[in-house]
Amino acid sequence: MKSLTRLGALAAVLCVTMAVPAARAEDQLKLAIGQRGNWDTSFAEIGQRAGIFKKHGLALEIVYTQGSGETQQAVLSGGVDIGVAVGIMGTLSAFAKGAPVRIIGAEATGAGDLYWYVRADSPIRKFTDIAETHTIAYSTNGSSTHGIVNAFVKQFGLKAKTVATGSPSSTLTQVMSGQVDVGWSAPPFGLDQIDQGQIRVLGNGNDAAVFKGQTVRLMVVTAQTLQARKPVIERFMKAYREAIDWTYADPTALKAYADWLGITEAKAKRTRDDFFPKEAVNPDKITGLDIIVHDAVELKYTTAALSKEQLAELIQIPPR
Repeated sequence: MKSLTRLGALAAVLCVTMAVPAARAEDQLKLAIGQRGNWDTSFAEIGQRAGIFKKHGLALEIVYTQGSGETQQAVLSGGVDIGVAVGIMGTLSAFAKGAPVRIIGAEATGAGDLYWYVRADSPIRKFTDIAETHTIAYSTNGSSTHGIVNAFVKQFGLKAKTVATGSPSSTLTQVMSGQVDVGWSAPPFGLDQIDQGQIRVLGNGNDAAVFKGQTVRLMVVTAQTLQARKPVIERFMKAYREAIDWTYADPTALKAYADWLGITEAKAKRTRDDFFPKEAVNPDKITGLDIIVHDAVELKYTTAALSKEQLAELIQIPPR
C-alpha cells in the first residue's frame, strides 16, 4: 500500500515536471563599450541591472575600453561579440580596408555631448588660439573624438599636435598636470570642475561643422557573428531599444544610473536632459550618411566614397 502511495506521488511529480516547460537558457553576449559612465554608453549596463536583457533571454558580459578604437579592435579580433560606441569614421575606414565589420545600430547622433576644454589659467580662449606648440586631446585612434579633432584641425587650420589620451578621467589628469593643453570630455565627467571654475570649455563636437547633427558613433559586430547569431543579435537590439525607452520614461532609471556611478540624481538628470535628447540615441537611424561618406574621404579615412552596394552590405540594422 505504501509503495502504491509512493508511486502515485512520483507520478504526480512527473506530471507537474512535464507540464512546466524547461526554462530557456540565457544566450551570452560579450560587449566592449567605450568610455564607462557616459549616458549614451550606459544602456546595456543599467538595462541589464533592471532585468530588461534577461527578459529577452540574454546575459551580457560587459568590458569597458578607453575609446572606440580599442572597442572596434576587440570586435574584429573576436574578443567580443558587439562593440558599442564605435566612431563612424573608424568603422568606414575599417570596412573600406576589407575588415568584416557590420553596423547593427546607431549609438549617438550629434556631437554636442563631447566637449574640449583647457585649464582655467590657460591663455587659450577659443579653438583658433590653439598654436603649433600646443597639444589637443582625443581618446583613441578611430574614435568619434579622433574624427572631431581631425575636423577641428582642418576647419580651423590648426598646427597643434593631436594626442590620444584615453578616458575623460585620464585626460583630465594630463590637462591639470600640464602634459596636455586642450583636453576632451563628456558628461557627467568634468561637470564638477566646470562648476568650480577649474576648467574652461572651448566648445563641443558640434563646432566641427562636418559632425553637427550627424551620427557619430555606432554599434558593430563582425559579419561572422551576425551570420551565426542573427536571432540573438536581433533580440539584443529589441532589448537595447527597450532599455533606452525605460531610461527616458522611468525616474528609477536615473537613480540606477546615479547609483552605478556614485553621483547625485540631479547630476544624472542634468547629463541626460542637457546633453542627450532621446532622438540623439535612436539606434534605428544613421543620420547624414551621404555627407559622412563624403567627409570620410575629405578627412582621409577612406580613399574613395563607399558605394550604395557597399553601404548596404555594411549597414544591417535589425528591424524594430
